[in-house]
Amino acid sequence: MILEMKVPSPGESIKEVEIATWLVKDGDYVEKDQAIAEVDSDKATLELPAEMSGVITLKAEEGDTVAVGAVVCLIDTDAAKPDGGAAPAAEAPKAEAPKAEAPKAEAPKAEAPKAAPAATSYAAGTPSPAARKILDEKNIAPATVSGTGKGGRITKDDAVNAVPSMGTPTGGSRGTERTKLSMLRRKVAERLVSAKNETAMLTTFNEVNMTPINQIRNEYKDAFKAKHGGLGLGFMSFFTKAVTRALELYPDVNSMMDGDYKIGYDFCDISIAVSGPKGLMVPVVRNAENLTFRGIEAEIKRLALRARDGQITVDDMTGGTFTITNGGVFGSMLSTPIINPPQSGILGMHNIIERPIAVNGKVEIHPMMYVALSYDHRIIDGRESVGFLVAVKEALENPVELLMNGDAKRALEL
Repeated sequence: MILEMKVPSPGESIKEVEIATWLVKDGDYVEKDQAIAEVDSDKATLELPAEMSGVITLKAEEGDTVAVGAVVCLIDTDAAKPDGGAAPAAEAPKAEAPKAEAPKAEAPKAEAPKAAPAATSYAAGTPSPAARKILDEKNIAPATVSGTGKGGRITKDDAVNAVPSMGTPTGGSRGTERTKLSMLRRKVAERLVSAKNETAMLTTFNEVNMTPINQIRNEYKDAFKAKHGGLGLGFMSFFTKAVTRALELYPDVNSMMDGDYKIGYDFCDISIAVSGPKGLMVPVVRNAENLTFRGIEAEIKRLALRARDGQITVDDMTGGTFTITNGGVFGSMLSTPIINPPQSGILGMHNIIERPIAVNGKVEIHPMMYVALSYDHRIIDGRESVGFLVAVKEALENPVELLMNGDAKRALEL
């Protein structure tokens, strides 16, 4: 029986996927539930498992964009599993291939004279309309492009593959590589450009004295790890708790634009930006306002591991009412994070650096972090944006009172 393998739907809003990598070759024998391909959607990279055991015939190439429900391969379930003995026989014909091709060596000589008249054709160096548009967008002069079309005409493919001049080489390696972006990366790029062009994005900044949080972590992190099965007490739980508190105080930051309407939410689904092997992922911590410090740390760890191992699902990244991104893990001191549409706000964390600050009229050295809030000014006014960031700062600088109800041990479930 020949089984048609179709692309399953990764999510409700996804209509097509891209074949990122075939993990098997045409004609291979595959086992049921064996991963045979990685497919990219605009939200995640997913593995495609074999539905039955048998010999596979591929019907799509790597890089092809296929619709959800389309047939990408066939599996012959009646084929016997090979024992490995047929492999040498299959290689035998290849040894004689060079002999059969020997007479073809004369072919290039016969075609060589045809190149001369093509270069003198009136069409040589003239781009087609589609090629001219692409070259204009790339700011490349047609005279610098060699045409491969009839009579030396510059084709669309020539224009697509053309690269701008990098100046006169002076020695050394100058290799280039052209690779197609994954569907996920293209979608991220599209959304980032959309956020810049379609929102009235502004950024406000503040700084946080991290001494109180460091004191709590130094005092309780070992007990927290021992009590909760090796779970670490990091900074993200404090920032998530501070954000959910601030969102309750300033609900406009937890809302979205929908045409002429504003959609407000009475829950806080916090998107956490994570750098994965396939690029930027933004999984969501659901109802973060109801989670304890332990619950937040456990959920962030679960999502981060799934992103790192390439097991993140579309559902894991769907939704979210506000985003937190931490450029500090890469050493960023200050940045202006870009809104994750359709959300209206994003908080940027940065690295912690000891700096001198004034405390009660005296200069003291404290671990300080700059924080940034980028927001959509169409829906969030300056009062709400600045007030929100100040509320985050206040909670982080007084976590026992504002985030732990005055009892750190109880809040950490120790």
